[in-house]
Amino acid sequence: MLDTGVLVEYIVRRAPLREKVRYILEEAPRAGAKLYISAVTLSEVLYVASRIYSAAGLERPNAEALNYVTWLRARAEVVEASWEVAERAGEIKKRLRIALPDCYVIATALAVRGTPIFRSLEEEMRPVERDLRSLGVRFLSELEMPLR
Repeated sequence: MLDTGVLVEYIVRRAPLREKVRYILEEAPRAGAKLYISAVTLSEVLYVASRIYSAAGLERPNAEALNYVTWLRARAEVVEASWEVAERAGEIKKRLRIALPDCYVIATALAVRGTPIFRSLEEEMRPVERDLRSLGVRFLSELEMPLR
């Protein structure tokens, strides 16, 4: 289950972890890895990618962002937010007090028995790192390639 930060890393050419994300998106599925993205994450990716493309001076940033989201949908299973996922995301939000989209990544990963993968341990996550890890959260910098 890939978070927005992971997916944005792919479109920033000089991003430090881009090669890992390239492997996850392009090579891992060929090797049999199953990728998941929550519908909430896709919404966030569409917004963030459009802003990045706009800042980069692309002529049609919204169209480019939509193309990227379409490309992602071809590589990963998009998981809709059921009531159970929404409820679990709300419970995680109450307990950990992290961003709601991050709670949806974790809740959705739990629903599909996947691993929630975030780009990095963000500042707001540091106080609850132990709780995040108990929920199975992994960070991009920790992943070894090929994925194990």
